[in-house]
Amino acid sequence: MWDSLLAASDVQSIIFFKGVVVLAIGMLVWNTIEVGRNDATNLVNAVYGARILNLRTAALVAGVGVILGAATSSRVIGTARTGIFDPTELDMNQALAAYISVYIVNTVLLYGYSAFGMPVSTTACLVFELLGVSIALGGFGIVHWQTAFKVILAIVISIFLTAIIGFMVQRAVRGAIGDRGRNLATLLLHGGWAGGGMLAGLCYFLIVKGMQDLTFVEALHQSVLEKYGIGMIIMTLWALFAILIHATLVIFREKAAYWLLPVLAVVGMISMGFAFGQNDLANCAAPGLAIWNLFRFENVAKATEVDISVWLLWVCGLLLVIGMNTKSALRVTRAAVSAGSMSHNVALYAPRWCLRLARLMMRFRGKEPTLAPPPMRSATGQRMHYDALRACVILGVSACVIALASNMALPVSTTYVAFAAVMATGAADRIMQRGDADLKIARTIWVVFSWFISVIIAAMAAAAVCWTIHHLAFLGIILSMSVNIVIRHFLKKKADSLDARTQEAAHERIYPERYAEYEG
Repeated sequence: MWDSLLAASDVQSIIFFKGVVVLAIGMLVWNTIEVGRNDATNLVNAVYGARILNLRTAALVAGVGVILGAATSSRVIGTARTGIFDPTELDMNQALAAYISVYIVNTVLLYGYSAFGMPVSTTACLVFELLGVSIALGGFGIVHWQTAFKVILAIVISIFLTAIIGFMVQRAVRGAIGDRGRNLATLLLHGGWAGGGMLAGLCYFLIVKGMQDLTFVEALHQSVLEKYGIGMIIMTLWALFAILIHATLVIFREKAAYWLLPVLAVVGMISMGFAFGQNDLANCAAPGLAIWNLFRFENVAKATEVDISVWLLWVCGLLLVIGMNTKSALRVTRAAVSAGSMSHNVALYAPRWCLRLARLMMRFRGKEPTLAPPPMRSATGQRMHYDALRACVILGVSACVIALASNMALPVSTTYVAFAAVMATGAADRIMQRGDADLKIARTIWVVFSWFISVIIAAMAAAAVCWTIHHLAFLGIILSMSVNIVIRHFLKKKADSLDARTQEAAHERIYPERYAEYEG
């Protein structure tokens, strides 16, 4: 009798196991696309806001960097897969419940934020979801608190580091170049050192730091870096790139001056895509790939030790690019660009308490004039929210900070880093001296406040879903997925309605005479 019951139990476990694996593969695809809708849009915001490339072209070009960076993301995935808690303390069913719960919560959380045009950190959400499920299953003892605090601290430090560097670099290059970013005489004087410094930083942080596990980079490190030192290498790269840029300007004159900053911005976008592929790919890939390895090896310890295949990482990179080309991604990009816009009128939403706080803060702003160029339109008549100079700084600083974190195997937040770069460069240009400043500041307050809310929701929801799946098995999965779908439907209706009202309010501020006639 006991043998038959045990056999029945084993059959149920096998069915549950295989069912979860199939679901996990589907959720991996779904979650990666959701990350592309939200986090990956940070790659294209600067280039799109400066109208250097349209959104679809920018997403495809940035996608090349993402796919290339995915091949070197295994160190960060290792931290996301096993660094937050010890999966060997769990049995197979517990490990499956933990990893699938992360996806069920992450997909609806990211969808909700994307639908409302709100950037959210998939890194922070992942960390707190893993904390939630580990505590729900094994208590506080299986959590690697030192690693968890290290990751959280890295996220916080990356924000301040990006803000400080972004402000200083933007103020320096703006003071030198001003709004003469396509003036040949100005670029002959300043283009070499400014562009050379950006390229030298990207080259060092992405290749030397971000790709140090590759054989040729390791050999380069031993033969060159250890012999001459970091400072000498960076200065040499800076000088070489500066000479190359200056020579290009001398030879091609006005044509080179016209294209220099836009080309540097695109290079920065590809570099940030590479850094994103190294780092943030862990957020969407780690849980699903962990479940795949559980299916292959049927052993928790071995499944969490084996390396991830490069082709699986490339597939995840392609899925990110698909997510970047969706309607929700456009909404996130549009809102993020408008929050840091140098233009007068923007279409943004912020709650009333944020607006009141923003207006209170505006009383303490200085009277100095803005350093940003006057509001401009592109050749196709589209409003330019940034100029190419600011786009270069945003992307260059962001890519270097993310690559540095990848070198340390720390999954930091592309969202936080990119948003900090946009706000810091905007502060350096004093964009808040122009119209709708209260709305831009209020939106910034609302975004930052929502980040704190997101991690609380992530931890609590993941713990609840994990407990439900662990105790109710398939019934728990069906229940959790049903709630996921219902919440998505509700959020979509609310978000579409809010977006329509926000766009109408923006048009009313821009064209008050039309609405006055209508009301009359």
